[in-house]
Amino acid sequence: MNIKQPAAYPCLDRIDHSVDEPHEPREAVDHPNHYHPGSGVEVIDAIEAWALGFNLGNVIKYVARADHKGKRSEDLQKALWYLMREISAHNNGDDAC
Repeated sequence: MNIKQPAAYPCLDRIDHSVDEPHEPREAVDHPNHYHPGSGVEVIDAIEAWALGFNLGNVIKYVARADHKGKRSEDLQKALWYLMREISAHNNGDDAC
């Protein structure tokens, strides 16, 4: 099976896509519904376009999926954890996070 990889994901050419995983369809990995329900906007594209970095990127990720994976409170707590980590890093003068 030879799959042409989209230019937006150049690292995917290193993954062996010849093995079909019946429990994890490719769309669940490349374009999970819980990250762009109804909007068509993929969270990773927004995070990268806004150059948010790891902590703030995770805040956006967990907030965006909170109502779509069945663990709203847990996802919002994770978002808060990353936000507090970012605030702490900022207050300590480490803006590299």
